[in-house]
Amino acid sequence: MKTIFEPFRIKVVEPIRITRQDEREKLIRSVHYNLFGLHSDDVMIDLLTDSGTSAMSAEQWAAIHRGDESYAGSPSFYRFERAVKELMPFEHVIPTHQGRAAEAILFALTAGQGRIVPSNTHFDTTRGNVEATGATALDLVIAEGRDPTSTHPFKGNIDLDRLERLLAEKGDQVPLVMLTVTNNAGGGQPVSLENIRGAATVAHAYKKPLFIDGCRFAENAWFIKQREPGQGERSVQEIVREMFGAADGMTMSAKKDAFANIGGWLALNDDALAAAARRRLILTEGFPTYGGLAGRDLEAIAQGLKEIVDENYLRYRAATNAYLGTRLQKMGVPIVVPVGGHAVFVDARAFLPQIPPLAYPGQALAVALYVQGGIRACEIGTVMFGRAADGEERPAAMDLVRLAMPRRVYTQSHADYLLDVFEEIVAQKDTLRGYRIRSEPPALRHFTAEFEPLSS
Repeated sequence: MKTIFEPFRIKVVEPIRITRQDEREKLIRSVHYNLFGLHSDDVMIDLLTDSGTSAMSAEQWAAIHRGDESYAGSPSFYRFERAVKELMPFEHVIPTHQGRAAEAILFALTAGQGRIVPSNTHFDTTRGNVEATGATALDLVIAEGRDPTSTHPFKGNIDLDRLERLLAEKGDQVPLVMLTVTNNAGGGQPVSLENIRGAATVAHAYKKPLFIDGCRFAENAWFIKQREPGQGERSVQEIVREMFGAADGMTMSAKKDAFANIGGWLALNDDALAAAARRRLILTEGFPTYGGLAGRDLEAIAQGLKEIVDENYLRYRAATNAYLGTRLQKMGVPIVVPVGGHAVFVDARAFLPQIPPLAYPGQALAVALYVQGGIRACEIGTVMFGRAADGEERPAAMDLVRLAMPRRVYTQSHADYLLDVFEEIVAQKDTLRGYRIRSEPPALRHFTAEFEPLSS
């Protein structure tokens, strides 16, 4: 069918406050042009992130009422654990309040000064948690993954040759190998099953564990089913089990592909590492059968994991983003292709060539989207990744603007409104100017930095 059909009905609605352009100009100026500083009720369509912003189902809300809030040994934990293990066959499942908490525990125990943690591409909190220990977060994505115009079907793949060279030359400095699925910082691009197996083979040859950052695992499995030879007849659930069966552990933000508003986990096969992680969990998150979460949250995650592998939903999810991407391309807006599963990534550097990378073209486009149409998006570029660990600022590999679609929240009309706003911006794009940072924190600066527009 030509019409995108949402495979759900809307049972509860939330009003959107409609703002005027002059009002939005004052609002963005008041938060020093940082979209993270806006009040969410001053945003008409919020595409800042797909993390924790999903609409929960009737079954998830029903499960919440079953939540047991016992401090230790809650039945809600065991339902959660069983749901995780049905998809990810790890020995130990340790709940945390969100994905970055799992990362913080893992890297506190494995990284440290002088160590190197390779990945296809570390996202912001993963990189931050690695570097907070004194270690280096090293990106080894394939060359096609750094080219927004490449149509390689698995641009999220890690470069296995570079990984093997790193392990051969500096293996004593590498505690583990990471893979992010899908590769968010690289445009939401998937990792092939062949590449996951290959990364495991290389890591294990050097006696290194492979960890998967699995926050968008179901979308990644859907692309494997659609694009990888020999996988088309398999179920998404089967593919998911094989993805994680090749790994030794995982970190997870349940705020993405579990339809939950909060939560995550660290899963491991190593008994000793799991014991150390649980000890640290008790210090920082909570007892190992709740890990900083309410029982009702564990129940919502358990139900969400059943719903996310529904192939009708995943087909709709991919089609929504493909629709936006195709329409943007037709109006001359350069995007990262192929379109990813959770977002459309606009190539702001190509769209606004008059703005050099160190004047932050992604930030300029993100601000323009808010001023023009009340849309909040996220810069994924030199603001987020341009400040190196040595303090020097360099252009990021790409300057992107991510239009992250919350799961089961917006409709076809919202997508068409977004396209209308882009048409207005296309007409005035040559007038857009860059920004400078007037103040910033020492790490993860994109969340709280203050900007001011350049006069020319």
